[in-house]
Amino acid sequence: MDLKGFDHPGSPGGGGTRSVKVMIAGGFGTGKTTMVRSVSDIKPLTTEETLTQASADVDHLIGVADKTETTVSLDFGKISLNDSLMLYLFGTPGQERFWFLWNGLFKGALGAVVLVDTRRLASSFRAIEEMERQDVPFVVALNVFPDSKDYPVEEIRDALDIPEHIPVVACDARDRASSRDVLVALIQHLKDRSAVAMESR
Repeated sequence: MDLKGFDHPGSPGGGGTRSVKVMIAGGFGTGKTTMVRSVSDIKPLTTEETLTQASADVDHLIGVADKTETTVSLDFGKISLNDSLMLYLFGTPGQERFWFLWNGLFKGALGAVVLVDTRRLASSFRAIEEMERQDVPFVVALNVFPDSKDYPVEEIRDALDIPEHIPVVACDARDRASSRDVLVALIQHLKDRSAVAMESR
C-alpha cells in the first residue's frame, strides 16, 4: 500500500515526515496497552498501576478476572509506517472513572482505533459513541482473545450498530504485524474519506 500521497491539514507540503496523532481507544481490558506496546518503534510510555481489591467493585472485572494492571492516564508510543509518515499513538484509559480525560486526549487526533473484545461487546459502546460525538474518524479492531468465539464480522457490526463505511477488522493486539495492519487500515480509511470530501467540493 502506497501511503506517500497521504495528506492532512497542517502537514508539510514539500516532503519530509508527516506526523499524525492516532488514538487507541476501547473499553476496560480490550487490549489498548498491549497494542501500543506491540507496535511501537520506541519503548512506550505507559501509566499502568496494579489493580487492588479496593477497585474491584469500581472497575468491574467480569470477563477480565486475570487482569492485574490498568491504565490510569494514557499510553504513548510511535511508529513509522514509511519514510514519510509517523504515527503518534495515544492509548486511552478504559475505566469509566477516567473518562473525563478523554476530551483532552482527543484534541488534535486525526483518527482512532476502537479495540473491541467480542466476549464483552458492551465494554466498547462508550468508545464508539465518543468517536461519533467528537467526529473522529475511526476503524473498529476486533481483538482476538484465546477464548473468543469466531463471530461473523457483519454480526459484530450489527450488534455495535457500526455504519457500513466504517472498517471492521480482526486483529491480535499482541502481534506487531497484526497491530500495524490495523493502523494501515485506519490510514487507508482516512485517505478514502479525504478523497470523497475532495470529490464533493
